Amino acid sequence: MKTELVTTLKRQATKILADLRNTKEPVLITEHGQPSAYLLDVDDYEMMQGRLKILEGISRGETAILEERILVHAKAKDKMAKWLK
Repeated sequence: MKTELVTTLKRQATKILADLRNTKEPVLITEHGQPSAYLLDVDDYEMMQGRLKILEGISRGETAILEERILVHAKAKDKMAKWLK
């Protein structure tokens, strides 16, 4: 991963963004020697958001199983019948 100072980003934003588009490599921006932000390619960011939604769904499913909030297929089908017609 590439690292840039915030002052470098201010002075060379166009170049840094062009490099990001070409390499798809995230850029860590630091301020006063500390991590401050990440620059990511738009497609990579959107892909990560999609994966996060999938993982959140899996987590909700696992929680439902642990809390025994599950139904067998036949019961679920009966409960959903009003929406499936």
